Amino acid sequence: MTTWGLREAAPELRQRYFAEGHWDDRTLGDFAAERLALDGTLPFCVRSQERPWEGTFAQLDAAARSLAASLAARGVGPGDVLVMQLPNWAEAGITFFAATYLGAVIVPVVHFYGAKEVSYILELTNPDVVVTTDAFGRSAFLDMHAELLAERGATWLVVRQTDQPLPPHATNFASLLDAAPMTAPLAADPDAPALIGFTSGTTRNPKGVVHSHRTIGFEARQLHLMSPPDQPPQITAAPVGHFIGMLNAFLIGMLRRQPVTLVDLWDPANVLRLMRDENLTMGGGATFFVTSLLDHPDFSDEHLALMPFAGLGGSAVPVAVMQRAAKLGITAWRSYGSTEHPSITGCTIESPEDKRITTDGDVMPGVEIRLDEQGQILSRGPDLCIGYTDPELTAKAFDADGWYHTGDVGSLDEQGYLTIVDRIADVIIRGGENISAVEVEDLVMGLPSIAEVAVVATPDERLGEKAAAVVRLRDGGSAPTLPELRAHLEAQGLARQKWPESIHVVVEFPRTPSGKVQKFKVREQLRAGELPKVEG
Repeated sequence: MTTWGLREAAPELRQRYFAEGHWDDRTLGDFAAERLALDGTLPFCVRSQERPWEGTFAQLDAAARSLAASLAARGVGPGDVLVMQLPNWAEAGITFFAATYLGAVIVPVVHFYGAKEVSYILELTNPDVVVTTDAFGRSAFLDMHAELLAERGATWLVVRQTDQPLPPHATNFASLLDAAPMTAPLAADPDAPALIGFTSGTTRNPKGVVHSHRTIGFEARQLHLMSPPDQPPQITAAPVGHFIGMLNAFLIGMLRRQPVTLVDLWDPANVLRLMRDENLTMGGGATFFVTSLLDHPDFSDEHLALMPFAGLGGSAVPVAVMQRAAKLGITAWRSYGSTEHPSITGCTIESPEDKRITTDGDVMPGVEIRLDEQGQILSRGPDLCIGYTDPELTAKAFDADGWYHTGDVGSLDEQGYLTIVDRIADVIIRGGENISAVEVEDLVMGLPSIAEVAVVATPDERLGEKAAAVVRLRDGGSAPTLPELRAHLEAQGLARQKWPESIHVVVEFPRTPSGKVQKFKVREQLRAGELPKVEG
């Protein structure tokens, strides 16, 4: 970790964050132990075809303390790194809370990441412990991780789903749950790394965003404050391998003092059934989650009554979606943030309707924003990360005064409400998941007929955005069909969520005087229907 070159908040900011009550000296382990002692009887359930679980936070906590004790006996403690690639299962919660009790650095990895992304994350974090399953859906996790971890020396724990024999360097996860539970969290530095969230951005590989115990603890409280106090218990569908999904699943529920229900596979029909049968709500998240329910033929007035509120963020939120929600009687609001700075601005149910529908809200408690001469949003606050695993990225994104340069362009109205106008960062946000255009472009260029490619975002009411590949062909070359392109990307090991969903051909790209492709103009051409689409 000493090689990560992490930043510290300026003394005057630290003093203010403590004085205003945004920071305290609790670690995540302290926080979890405190909340679980208060609300241990709250139900914690996983609704899954593959691995259902029904119990309480207290039962989850007991298993987590046993796992923590077993890992501590193997020498795992504060500052050690634990990578977890699991679906939304109880074992993910057990692993998360065990990591907090150990003072370890938890690294959630979304379950659909393939060998390319996982290999990079392992190389960057050099974990002491890796927790995976052997199989989930179409993913053969055991074979992939057996190869990736063969020479690493990390403790590899496997949640068993099949009878496939474990490799010699793997251990059955369940075998570590019999130890006497750890009685108290291990002492750790609250300023030390506690979580690394990986997010695709403008770089070819995922960026490792490092948060401390203090920044995560404050962010959990920020998210809690944005939630209406009287909404029904929520279904958590966002992957726990994603930064915000993990916080929603394992920390926000305790702060709300409500039951937690996880689903490991997004199926609108099943979610609608759960809402009706168990009196649950789907309270928002990425636009995709809400629109896929509203568009489903099973959606009824009964479901609408269970969706009084919807907080949308994590991807582009079209005004048309907000207006549709308002017409249905859903009080919806937008928020803005990133893995680096999760809660920058946001509306609440008390905000004026026009602001909730058309803006991304005003600044959250403790947060400051300003716009530079390009209109780029700069932010800082108690939930701002402490840097990246790559020191060069940290030096580039943060200035000497602690301002984070978001790469997003915004405008502020007279009341201080922010609206995101565009992104300097070349990133596509599909259903709440970031896709690096550069990463996809590099792989598309492996096709022999392609002379040049620009992967850009196109609006999508269901997902917020989706990726389109705009290609310039070599002389005599023919455009690949969409199935051909996807087969090529699958062979390269790229996660299917990142695959382009349309292909368009240009004779020449719009360019800057220096020759760079002007992607904003490409996006405008796509929206205007000026670029022919490849059929087939």
